[in-house]
Amino acid sequence: MAITAKIKETEFGIGDRVRVVTRLEEGGKSREASFEGMVIAIRGRDSGKSFTVRKIAEGGIGAERIFPFDLPSITKIVVVKKGVTGVKRAKLYYTRSKSPSEIEKIYKRAHTK
Repeated sequence: MAITAKIKETEFGIGDRVRVVTRLEEGGKSREASFEGMVIAIRGRDSGKSFTVRKIAEGGIGAERIFPFDLPSITKIVVVKKGVTGVKRAKLYYTRSKSPSEIEKIYKRAHTK
């Protein structure tokens, strides 16, 4: 199970808060859309590798999005906040039931190590 990954010279891992910028084609126009949240899973191998990003959306609703590694519409990935060193597991599915203040403890653990 992978804890870190590298896409387009950007190294990120489980527990990091990332901003994934994708290019969307709508009609004849194209625009960029970003999705910012915490990486809760990296799974698969070779061409089937993907990562899951979870954010708290409007009204406190959790929203998850799965991005394949070889998705051509990903223009860049920005690591907003590192949290890999505070993570003790390869999959952070348990954060689905946690409050945002409890999730912040992951980032606090990362800064103390």
